[in-house]
Amino acid sequence: MTNRPMRRTFLKLGALAASDLAVSSTGVRAAMAQNASPSQTQQVDTAELSIGYEDSGPRTGFPIILLHGFPDDVRAFDGVVTPLTAAGHRVLVPYLRGYGPTRFHSASALRIGEQAAIGQDVIDFADALTLPRFAVGGYDWGGRAAAIAAAVHPDRVRAAVLIGGYTIQNPTAPPQPGPPEAEQRAWYQWYFNTERGRAGLQMNRHALCKYLWKTWSPTWSFSDATYDRTAASFDNPDFVDVVIHSYRHRINNAPGDPRLAAMEAQLSKRPPLRCPVITLYGADDGVAGGASPTVSAGERTTLPGLVAKRVVAGVGHFMPRERPEMVSAAMLELLNATK
Repeated sequence: MTNRPMRRTFLKLGALAASDLAVSSTGVRAAMAQNASPSQTQQVDTAELSIGYEDSGPRTGFPIILLHGFPDDVRAFDGVVTPLTAAGHRVLVPYLRGYGPTRFHSASALRIGEQAAIGQDVIDFADALTLPRFAVGGYDWGGRAAAIAAAVHPDRVRAAVLIGGYTIQNPTAPPQPGPPEAEQRAWYQWYFNTERGRAGLQMNRHALCKYLWKTWSPTWSFSDATYDRTAASFDNPDFVDVVIHSYRHRINNAPGDPRLAAMEAQLSKRPPLRCPVITLYGADDGVAGGASPTVSAGERTTLPGLVAKRVVAGVGHFMPRERPEMVSAAMLELLNATK
């Protein structure tokens, strides 16, 4: 009897060693991120929302807010959180409006997903948790929300990691066509601008979003279990309305919230981010396509605080899941340089 625990330990160690030989280091990192144990979800109230979020690390640590995109949830950052908390930071990962346990207080509230709304949600979230200053990181919708918070409230945001770069929109300008390959990659946006697309998202949300995962990160191998853990967040009763409004409002095909008109007017000018910024791009991103490693004139204008631009080979749209260590390292680099 006394030898059985030792035998089990030996077998476990042997299995781990075999796994190390069979799987590349990148695969191990991805597996760890996919299978990380979730933290307990908490709720905090803002004027409009009850926001579900996860809170990790010491409460006295400098706060970092990480923001997921569409279609994803807080599990996107499972592999990013641990290095940040190990460095002494408090890490907060909220569910965006329309996802997971985040809910509107009022049944009559507009279920909108315009950029000003998700950007204001970041500030409201920080206010509700009494965070006078914080860092932000995010991708897709979350990257846009992070950029908005930093642009509109430069006194509040110490640093930003933007996966996908500067994506603040100008919804007041007439939509302009892009190159054919870019238009093809945006098929889902045109689909959502039809009633057939709304019905398709309503009826087939899990299958449709899983298809987007596969095509947006074509070199990333994720398990059904990984997807299913996040897909439950798409069952939020406001998910379809918020998503549809987001993709319609950005091309002037849906009205915005009049209370946010002044902020949208400010954002339409594409205000610069003056805090230190690192931008990260997946070379195989199926949404944006490949990014150039060269910093453009436009990037120098919108990101005067740009510290580095990094294009990561072999990575698609879901960089926090595919290469979480790139995200955490970028954030720590900025925070260590701005102490």
